[in-house]
Order: sequence, then C-alpha cells, then structure tokens
Amino acid sequence: MLVKFHITDTKDQLVHQFANWLKHEIANTLEKKFYCTIALSGGSTPLDLFKLLATSPLSREIDWEKVHVFWGDERDVPFNDERNNAMQAIEALLSKVAIPLGQMHIINTKNGAEAAATAYDQLLHKYFEGRTYSFDITLLGMGDDGHTLSIFPHTEAVDEQEKWVMSYYVPALEMNRITLLPSIINKSKQICFLVSGKNKAAVLAKVLNGPKLPNEYPSQLINPQNGELHWFLDKDAAAESDLQLAKED
Repeated sequence: MLVKFHITDTKDQLVHQFANWLKHEIANTLEKKFYCTIALSGGSTPLDLFKLLATSPLSREIDWEKVHVFWGDERDVPFNDERNNAMQAIEALLSKVAIPLGQMHIINTKNGAEAAATAYDQLLHKYFEGRTYSFDITLLGMGDDGHTLSIFPHTEAVDEQEKWVMSYYVPALEMNRITLLPSIINKSKQICFLVSGKNKAAVLAKVLNGPKLPNEYPSQLINPQNGELHWFLDKDAAAESDLQLAKED
C-alpha cells in the first residue's frame, strides 16, 4: 500500500489543493477508460470542496459527463432533508455541472434504511463485481472520534468483513445509518482522506501512529488492497502526527 501525505497551511488551501488534484486524477483516469467512478463523503470540509468545484474554471475543467458519482454513506432521512448527504452534494455541486442525472447514484432512503442498503449493494455489485478495483477515487472524512463513513467506534459495522453495504442503528446518534464498508472501499484505486482542524489532531495521531485499535478508531480499517491512500491535511490536523512514521507503517 502506497501512502502519500499532502499538507497545507490552511483549510482553504487544503480544499483548493485537493480540488486541483481531483481534476488531474479524473483526467488521468479518463485517458485509460470511458468513465470515472467517484465515491463522495458528507461533512463540512467536503461541502466546501463541492462549492469550489462548482465554480469556474474548475466546473468547466472536469469532464463531468463521464463521471459516475456514488456515496459512501447516508443518514436515514428523506432526500429533501438538509442532513441528507446526497442532497447536499447535488445542491452544492452536481446540479451546477454537466453530469447526467443517471450518473448520480444516490442511496435512496425512501423505503427505509434496510431497503436502501439492499438496493445499493445490488447496484455496487452490478458495477464492480469481479473487477480489480471498485471506485477510481474515494473521498473520506474522519470524525474527531476516529470514525469514517458511518462506521462508528464500538458498533457492529466495525466487525463486518463480508458485506459491501449495511444499515444499522447507531445508539449515540439515535438514527439509522447506511454505510459502505471496508470490503468495498479498500478495493478503490485511490482513497483520499480530507481532514482539517485542531480538533482532529489528537485522534489523527492515534489513527496514524498508535496501535491498531479499529474498534476505537475505525479509520484504521481503511487500507487499500492494491491502491493508494492519500491523506490531505491542514497543519492544524497534522500537528500531533509523525507522518514519516505513518509512511513507514
């Protein structure tokens, strides 16, 4: 597994750096295949990214007509709920660029979390069954408790090793979540964590440099099988981590 770190001084610089990296990687992918598949994350930093990608010139420099968008996780709320990850991304970005509607593969919660997970699992197997890689690019965030996707500490999602998608009730949030799992995420060609802020520094150091305790820090479950792992960080988030040690691991 190849691990790369990209460090910027500020969150704004981080978002701009990742946006330009993403533009080039989509172009590189489209030189080799007809379309590029991307899995998106929710959260405040990705939302800033989406807003930037929707502005010129970036909005015109990416060939959105050849991009298929998926989501890494979703809350069990209606699509028009402001907490819905897909709605946020479509409102901030996808409705403003030339991506066909049929290439936005939302996690549809209309019939509840379990039905949404089943349908999304079937969709992902249709696209990726038997292939060396799943997504060309996967975007992830990390919570200040070390979770990623909707894989939270000390929950059943941490231990699931076979399924690609699952739904479950998260007691701490009093809500059902639908989430992709490491079994499909780790097949991605490139996985990118986008992490910013001082509030993430201590847990990031434990994720990168501490012992492997995925039940405490589920982000440690993300280890690409044959792909690359990128950490896009601002200095505040990286302040307590030994990045050289993390590379060597």
